[in-house]
Amino acid sequence: MASVLTLTGSASAPGASRTARLVQHLGRDLAARGHRVQTLDVRTLPADALLSADTSHPAVAAAVALVESTDALVVGTPVYKAAYSGVLKTFLDLLPQFALRGKPVLPLATGGSPAHVLAVDYALRPVLTSLGAEVAQGWFVLDRHITAADDGTVSLTPEADAGLTPVVDRFREALAVPARLAVA
Repeated sequence: MASVLTLTGSASAPGASRTARLVQHLGRDLAARGHRVQTLDVRTLPADALLSADTSHPAVAAAVALVESTDALVVGTPVYKAAYSGVLKTFLDLLPQFALRGKPVLPLATGGSPAHVLAVDYALRPVLTSLGAEVAQGWFVLDRHITAADDGTVSLTPEADAGLTPVVDRFREALAVPARLAVA
């Protein structure tokens, strides 16, 4: 089975972030299917090291190594001002040029308005592709379509679930292709 990193780019604490909760929800699903899942919330990395591009900082170096060592990623971000989050951009800028070469990546975005739906394809996808990722079709979920319970469980409205399910299914299929997992 694949090792999958769920990477969240929300500036909010994971318990308060619908983006983080959605990504954690998908991570639990992947783990239940036998994949090894790890989570990285970019907001937990030291801001001074991120902003000064200090890749020698132990926490940043460990995060970059984690990205490079994983087979696939789920990248989640809230949309701010029609683009993915600045904290995610800052981290992605620290990755080596082809850190995602050959890795299946599922980009997800959340936001308060359908006006932001294109942020996945016009903002996030190009950056992930430039890092060498095999970018799966991404998906945008409206905040109001995500309900997070106190116990950490997440439920989606039928509308959101109907759109997200086939996207996640295709990502899972990509994880099952051994040739992709063997790319170095």
